[in-house]
Amino acid sequence: MAGGGGGITMNWSKFFSMGGYALYVWGSYGVTFVLLVGEVLMLLKRKRNLARRENPQPATNEPRLNTSLQGIQ
Repeated sequence: MAGGGGGITMNWSKFFSMGGYALYVWGSYGVTFVLLVGEVLMLLKRKRNLARRENPQPATNEPRLNTSLQGIQ
């Protein structure tokens, strides 16, 4: 085995050009990435809104009802 190696060398420019379809391929990856990030952000927002709905905080200017039994004799 003269020359050694025997491995396949990678030509990065050919890899990134994707045989002429680079714009389509990398554009598809870009759109998919943006959509996945958007989905995660929307899920986090939905989770936060559901948590607020389950545990609403009373407004500071609204009168509170006294529900304690300490004042009853």
